[in-house]
Amino acid sequence: MIKLFSQITKEDIEIAGGKAANLGELTKAGFNVPSGFVITTKAYKTFIELKELEADISEQIKQIDIDDHEKVEIFSKELKKIITDEEIFEELIEEINQALNKLKGNKFAVRSSATAEDMITASFAGQQDTYLNVEKKDIIKQIQNCWASLFNPRAIYYRHEKKIPHDVSMAVMVQEMVDADSAGVMFTVDPVRKKYILVEAAHGLGEQVVSGSITPSSYMLDKETLEIAEKSINFEIDEDIIKEIAKTGKKIESHYKKPQDIEFAVKEKKIYILQSRPITTL
Repeated sequence: MIKLFSQITKEDIEIAGGKAANLGELTKAGFNVPSGFVITTKAYKTFIELKELEADISEQIKQIDIDDHEKVEIFSKELKKIITDEEIFEELIEEINQALNKLKGNKFAVRSSATAEDMITASFAGQQDTYLNVEKKDIIKQIQNCWASLFNPRAIYYRHEKKIPHDVSMAVMVQEMVDADSAGVMFTVDPVRKKYILVEAAHGLGEQVVSGSITPSSYMLDKETLEIAEKSINFEIDEDIIKEIAKTGKKIESHYKKPQDIEFAVKEKKIYILQSRPITTL
């Protein structure tokens, strides 16, 4: 029910979810991904079966009226409560603890990885939950919260819009936390001006950039030469690092043979890849 990143590839979406499958692929390809493991969809399905939750969840889903926002909120709370009220089974707790012992550090990122996530036609960015700086004692609780986030209102709406069934499965990743000096996102093809790579970065963790809660520094780099053609500076970041980030992005795009939307972090001039998915807006 647990797989290390080194044991999975991009073909393993059904067991690892989109996000973790991509990180496993990048790990195997030699990119610098923070070490981690994935609690597979088998664990989620086993939890649902052992606790006999399937009928309850199906019944609630049937009653959702997508046009009644108030009711969607109510059903979301009910569905999430069904999952978080139960105890995780002992066998899984033991496997998680064994996998944790293989990781370094005492703070971790716990991230959702749904089976419908990070597809060519739909990016589930921000629809399910991520927890940062999680201590070991809180990891089990946050894994359950990630499972429950399948039923966040925004995830329900998004699946409806993309005609994706609500009975998708959830895997959860646990990764060593990178205490980043700077972090951000990169589009290996700028969605508007296609000959550029767009890099957006800020000091600290990248979640602020991803969520749009701050205005990052923005760099347009010529895709061929990696020279910075345009920039808008809100945070002072070493431009040599920005060029290295873009160079790494080109390699990842080349590996996937498709333009990528990439999340990264930088610690002591070392670049870590936190996520890569196809750009869905081209």
